[in-house]
Amino acid sequence: MKMNFKKVVLLMSMATAVPAISVAQDKVEASVGADLVSGYIWRGQDLGNVSIQPSLSVSYKGLSLSAWGTAGIEADDTKELDLTLGYTTGGFSISVTDYFFDGGPGYFHYGSKNTNHTFEAQIGYDFGPLAVNWYTNFAGYDGVNKDGDRAYSSYISVAAPFTMGGLDWTAEVGATPWATDFYNASEALGCSGSNGFAVSDISLEASKEIKITDSFSVPAFAKVTWNPRTEGAYFVFGLSF
Repeated sequence: MKMNFKKVVLLMSMATAVPAISVAQDKVEASVGADLVSGYIWRGQDLGNVSIQPSLSVSYKGLSLSAWGTAGIEADDTKELDLTLGYTTGGFSISVTDYFFDGGPGYFHYGSKNTNHTFEAQIGYDFGPLAVNWYTNFAGYDGVNKDGDRAYSSYISVAAPFTMGGLDWTAEVGATPWATDFYNASEALGCSGSNGFAVSDISLEASKEIKITDSFSVPAFAKVTWNPRTEGAYFVFGLSF
């Protein structure tokens, strides 16, 4: 679950999920960073308020291992730790992510009925002007359908990056292909989940470098999101460090 599509494979899969075309490097590369966001919106769902979202990744010849987390400044905000193992070659990407949320069984509880882990597989291709990604939960707490059966909750996104007015933009549409209570469940908005195919994320993001000094700048982004299924609307601003 991630907010900035320009980052490594894990951040592509958490927040807005556009894989970058990669060239296999000949040496190990590592990165560390953090986003400060005004709200935690993921795939059209409101998961928290002002949050710090750190990231750490190591990659080699297209293979990457990443960690991503989020912690809100309010006591009742969800804390999250995600680990992703991914591989990219050309425009093709594939990954497996372990999402873990606090507030339930401890970290080392993996039973299907006694866990706060969700395991998700991703496969996608970046065609350049358009990137398509499919995500499916295959283990852990993965949601149920309207009959109470395991849903193998899935999500598909189509994203198009472009430049305009000196900014880098990404337009994205995301949807759930079948019924699940994993997505779009909101008691406050009177929605119990997706009853079938449902568009749950229509978003537009713009990013740029904010120059602080002659030698230092901070990447910033703003993203507006609408969820037709829950009738939610969100606007988020973030800084990347």
